[in-house]
Amino acid sequence: MAGKAQSLCWRYSLLTLLLMVSACNMQQKALSGAIAEAPSTAVLRPGWTVIAPGLEWREIAQDNDQLNQLKILRIDPRNYAFRAKYSPARPYSLAQWRAREPEAAAIANANFFDPSYMALGLVISDDQAYGSPYLERGGSFVVISGRAAVLANHSISNRNLESAEQAIQGFPLLVENGEQAYFGQAKQERARRTAVAEDAAGNILIISAPLLGPTLRDLSAYLAESDLEIETAFNLDGGGSTLLAVRDIDYFQPSFDTVPAILAVYKR
Repeated sequence: MAGKAQSLCWRYSLLTLLLMVSACNMQQKALSGAIAEAPSTAVLRPGWTVIAPGLEWREIAQDNDQLNQLKILRIDPRNYAFRAKYSPARPYSLAQWRAREPEAAAIANANFFDPSYMALGLVISDDQAYGSPYLERGGSFVVISGRAAVLANHSISNRNLESAEQAIQGFPLLVENGEQAYFGQAKQERARRTAVAEDAAGNILIISAPLLGPTLRDLSAYLAESDLEIETAFNLDGGGSTLLAVRDIDYFQPSFDTVPAILAVYKR
């Protein structure tokens, strides 16, 4: 939920962080094994690792700060399809979502939500709409006529959203037209983050900061200035809701809290 996602740092003790670092080290070992078996054309860090045609992985430790890692999944929509899944009556953990969506190549958390697990903003799952859309703040990930896109909400109309087959929303907008879009002056806290973006080539990027990630302002600046060639990006629920699973490399970053909405990725 919105307040929770922006002020969770105090909840996590040093022990929790150490456990998370240990978990990420184990995941890194699993990923290293996957890299060793990757095609010879795969590019190792700091570039992209090819998981499968149309699916690539990258890890970045900003300023060599291992607590400020970004895990980035780059997806070619020509090879992969997207579905929003929503279950407000019974939110699920990552393991439960994976059990419900066994064919998903990747799963990430989506919208912010209120204490009753109702999504904030709009969710469209298989043409069924839930919630009230944000039209002036944040961004939308949409699938319209089979095409996936990340859009700034102030640039689209409710009619555009009504034509979507799939949609999730979040805030704030982080990148627009390749430029930094968030300059918030309020107190900034480092926290776990989830974001979704579209790059100049039309790829969709799912971005996760699984440990003590950047502030929103720093994330906005980094995504705009990096070599990721991002055109549009927005923030999804973070903090205890941040989760990411990438099946083919056995990367599983569970959330602390159960979540009612996810974005799932499937091989076409």
